[in-house]
Amino acid sequence: MTVCLRYPLHHVDTPCEKATFGMGCYWAPDSLFGATKGVIRTCVGYAGGTTEDPNNQIGDYTEVIEIHYDPTKINYSDLLDIFWNNHEYRLSVKLKREYMSMIMYHNEEQCQIAKTSKDNQQAKEKNALIATEIIPASTFYPAKSSNQKYRLQGHVDMTQGLGLTPDLLMTSHVAARLNGYLAGCGDLEQFETETEYLGLSEEQIQYVKNYLS
Repeated sequence: MTVCLRYPLHHVDTPCEKATFGMGCYWAPDSLFGATKGVIRTCVGYAGGTTEDPNNQIGDYTEVIEIHYDPTKINYSDLLDIFWNNHEYRLSVKLKREYMSMIMYHNEEQCQIAKTSKDNQQAKEKNALIATEIIPASTFYPAKSSNQKYRLQGHVDMTQGLGLTPDLLMTSHVAARLNGYLAGCGDLEQFETETEYLGLSEEQIQYVKNYLS
């Protein structure tokens, strides 16, 4: 009898590009982008501030999500569409700097796309100004492991069964996908196309399907 061993797909070697967004509390966008087709991995953390360690005292930093994505599957403009449609960015809403709306660009092309995207979004807003800051990417400080893949960590058996160490919670491809799916992001049809290469057991697959259906 042939025995088929499954291994969770933690590492993906696909060439990728990086996007960084501030969208309020970083747990929701971590799930949202984690289940987005073309996203390889996600990590939440802090950026845009001046102190040395925002994990101890956030100071003037903003909560952000760092996204590694495959540009052959999804482009930067697509990511910006998700950004605008899934958080509060209006100047009329008073937000702490920790939760502000922010786009941090990693090259000049991203800068121009982001500025055009903001102008287009502002044109749709008849009665409100957009507060979103567009600034160059600066040092990114990953949040503590307890804040990484927060929704997935609520499923202890799944997390332990996948061998997700604190470091893997920041880098694992399968962790990013499941953190989204178990939060109800994505859809069943998309998940079913990924089950084999994610390396999940039949029991794990059915567990996730129960949340998506």
